[in-house]
Amino acid sequence: MNYVQPIRDPEVIAAIKRYLKATNERNYILFLLGIYTGLRISDILQLKVGDVKKDRIYLREIKTKKRKSLPIHPALKRALKPYIEGKEDHIYLIQSRKGENKPIQRSMAYKILKDVANRFGLESIGCHTLRKTFGYHFHKETNNSEMLREIFNHADVSITRRYIGIEQDTIDEAIFRLRF
Repeated sequence: MNYVQPIRDPEVIAAIKRYLKATNERNYILFLLGIYTGLRISDILQLKVGDVKKDRIYLREIKTKKRKSLPIHPALKRALKPYIEGKEDHIYLIQSRKGENKPIQRSMAYKILKDVANRFGLESIGCHTLRKTFGYHFHKETNNSEMLREIFNHADVSITRRYIGIEQDTIDEAIFRLRF
């Protein structure tokens, strides 16, 4: 299993958002859903128009079967508004072009992210990159590992810190501070 990384640089995130917004609205929304919610890709792909019409997303996580409620970030809300306008509640947000009202497959989400990674020179990118990007920046902003552990439904804070790469960043920074 490959270990994927978060996108750490806010400027790269902004450039990816601009690129996706200009080239493919569905992929842009997929990216925003990932970085602003921290949901697993399996949960993102199951979201329907009706799930994002209010100020919160309510769902049962596919992996854990736990109920989850999270606010919709204002930037995500602004992007969703024109995207869902005129669409019925039962329509999947991230629709496949194959078939009627079916979400894309996880493999297609991976392909989309790999294309973005190649275009922006990113390595170690996969479907979990969006979730890890959310977690990494949430932690940088709040420095609250316990709250992030709760959001991610991890059993222990050490798992959360390792998952988002904070432990490795801390080790790297300590090594670079050494002066001999």
